[in-house]
Amino acid sequence: MAVSSSGSPKREAPEPLEGPIVPTVVGGTVLWFALFLVQLPFYGWFDDHGHTWWLWTCLAGAGLGLIGIWYVRRRDAAIKNATASQEAQEPARTPPAE
Repeated sequence: MAVSSSGSPKREAPEPLEGPIVPTVVGGTVLWFALFLVQLPFYGWFDDHGHTWWLWTCLAGAGLGLIGIWYVRRRDAAIKNATASQEAQEPARTPPAE
């Protein structure tokens, strides 16, 4: 184990956690869009107080979330295809005869 200049030992990074990525991104996107819709009736108040950026931030979050949904769905499909092709290339293992 290497020691960094601050004196604390460096450790190897753990494996990334794989979780339900697509539902997480979809949920976040829906949340951003819902926040936009909830704030929309108060546009006049936001405009009077110089806070219209709150609405546009929520709308931008929803728009970027749509891009994120497209990205993570393609990533998930690519991982599944790679796993399936890797399993197809491995020879079938038969249990040893006794």
